Amino acid sequence: MTVTSTFQYDLAILVPDKNMEAAVKGILSRPRALGIRDIAFRVYTHMEHDPGCYHRGHDFLRSMVKSHHYALIVFDRMGCGREAMNRRDIEKVVENNLVSGGWDNRAAAVVIDPELEVWVWSNSPEVANTLGWPSDMPDLKDWLKTKGYWTDNSIKPSDPKLAFEQVLYQTRKPRSSAIYEQLGRRVSFQRCTDPAFGKFKRTLQRWFGR
Repeated sequence: MTVTSTFQYDLAILVPDKNMEAAVKGILSRPRALGIRDIAFRVYTHMEHDPGCYHRGHDFLRSMVKSHHYALIVFDRMGCGREAMNRRDIEKVVENNLVSGGWDNRAAAVVIDPELEVWVWSNSPEVANTLGWPSDMPDLKDWLKTKGYWTDNSIKPSDPKLAFEQVLYQTRKPRSSAIYEQLGRRVSFQRCTDPAFGKFKRTLQRWFGR
């Protein structure tokens, strides 16, 4: 891996839990698909989960200002305690805190609205494969529509996490961090149109573009 000369690591990423840690590691295992060079990174989880990332993420990362070139905080809007605010306003608060914490223009926040599972749902066949959806069952998206989890004119299920859990229940597949990492490693990034994922990808390309 390539490491910026004056820093021990290229990037520190703070996330709220093991599922998001696994998803981020899966995504970052594909630097070419992201349009970035190989990077040396560390992923950390905040023990206070989403509210901890929002309120104290900048404090958590403060000690890494001199050892990591860049910092990124990624967490869910749902459950962070600031659900009345929109995604961009939450990100702005966290980014201002990071500037105050010594990161200046070397840090960013990505708030997933409403939560991580919204990144799962795309037209990629790898979603059904990874979730263990049987080939003799109706198309996964069609099944979700018949159950009322996905409406005809929507690009995502109305409740991405509930849809995700219902599919796992149907396939008798235990929910685990490994599933999130596999999805990150397999699903095409080109098919993900979520605005937060777009910011995640653009930020990495700005910092580590090939």
